[in-house]
Amino acid sequence: MHAQDCYILAIDQGTTGTTMLLVNAQGEVLHKCYRTFPQSYPQPGWVEHDPEAIWETVRTGIAEILGLPFVAAERIAAIGITNQRETVVVWEAKTGRPIYPAIVWQCRRTSDYCTQLNAEGLGAWVSAKTGLRIDPYFSATKIKWILDHVSGARERARQGELICGTIDSWLIWKLTGGKSHVTDYSNASRTLLFNIHSREWDQELLDKFAIPPQMLPEVRPSVGFFGATDPSLFGRSLPITGVLGDQQAALFGQGCLEPGSMKNTYGTGCFLLMNTGAKCYPPEDGLLSSIGWVIGDQTTYVLEGSVFIGGAVVKWLRDQLGLIKEAGETELLAQRVNDTNGVYFVPAFTGLGSPHWDPYARGILVGITGGTKKEHIVRAALEGIAYQVKEVVDCMAKVVGNQPEYLRVDGGAAANNFLLQFQADLCGLPIQRNHSLELTGLGAAFSAGLGCGLWNSANELKDLVRIERRFTPEITAKQREKLMAGWLKAVERAKGWSEVGDGVS
Repeated sequence: MHAQDCYILAIDQGTTGTTMLLVNAQGEVLHKCYRTFPQSYPQPGWVEHDPEAIWETVRTGIAEILGLPFVAAERIAAIGITNQRETVVVWEAKTGRPIYPAIVWQCRRTSDYCTQLNAEGLGAWVSAKTGLRIDPYFSATKIKWILDHVSGARERARQGELICGTIDSWLIWKLTGGKSHVTDYSNASRTLLFNIHSREWDQELLDKFAIPPQMLPEVRPSVGFFGATDPSLFGRSLPITGVLGDQQAALFGQGCLEPGSMKNTYGTGCFLLMNTGAKCYPPEDGLLSSIGWVIGDQTTYVLEGSVFIGGAVVKWLRDQLGLIKEAGETELLAQRVNDTNGVYFVPAFTGLGSPHWDPYARGILVGITGGTKKEHIVRAALEGIAYQVKEVVDCMAKVVGNQPEYLRVDGGAAANNFLLQFQADLCGLPIQRNHSLELTGLGAAFSAGLGCGLWNSANELKDLVRIERRFTPEITAKQREKLMAGWLKAVERAKGWSEVGDGVS
């Protein structure tokens, strides 16, 4: 079969649902299916998923794709996977039964343990190895928690009865019928257990977190062979040839393949990544260093800033306050007023990420007067997303010593024109929106297409990237400084609010 007639199936497993894309050789999305699964909040600040429910969204998504009249399994050349990062599953090696729900990246249950580790002065030691910081966000403390709290789990893990992994590993294990227990470098680099310089699981870190090394998956290059699907799923075995953590996948899908190029994904949170090429910058100014991807023996590093609450604030306006019925209303409401009338909204529902890293911060709405209207609050919520992004952009420019030329954007909230114009104004940078908002899934498709030979080089991928709209700054530097000064004042009010890292469900 000619390569032009082949498809890539991309599985984009996210925090609230799973998206599956069928992508052709021109990088076009021919079909998209999306399935949600339940969110569980068993205690304040705890967030869990049912791993089997996640798998069910993938299994039924496959059935939908194969039911399309123009799709035959023979035309699917390969599968690419991208996933919510840091979320972990521990399951039985023989049966595949999870011993506990997946602990989600948003979960703050290990805040106090992380505070203890930082108090012991281990922060710099961990950062030097992993490029990360000690925070409940990352996987290691979640795995340790499961081993500590599920009866008999630690001993079973020592005996090799239990294995663990991030969601990519869980899905690959399920797709291959338990034959492949693997992950890629981008996901491994987000666990707090992986040395990003030597590119291997770090024994000293494993000892510190008391995690038996035999539990962990084999780490492979992001572009390459991860296993073959069980024939029962597609009627034939299909190769899995590309795996990337969701934010690295979005950077890849945006065509940010050169050092200095940068993207932001407006998802549940906001995640800014800058390609730093072969140079791994030390994590500083509230930023993280991670592996972007490995192709062959070539490692591409990234700087990352993580904003915990991005588009989720719009969901909160809808579901908790009832100020809107659908997300699209926020753009119209924000444009009805000239400004927020002095209102600032810091959406620190689960603490603050980059550059502050305060798990004890909480959301705050300040500057309210008798004249504050619904429109002001909605506009302040959207602006709060952009302010957080602006802080991270400034940190990245400081670390690398250069202001980026542009910021490419994707994710659900990137459809909001008001938000992107305000973002351009705040950052003083052109904002480039891709024609597709499914850049995470496209990144997975691009990596799998490279892995199976549908495309021969990363350079070919740049030609597949299409910018739909550009937003350019329209305010002065003085206006920008005044806006940011108010924001930083509000952030200080939000910090350290909670006495314990209890989160908010």
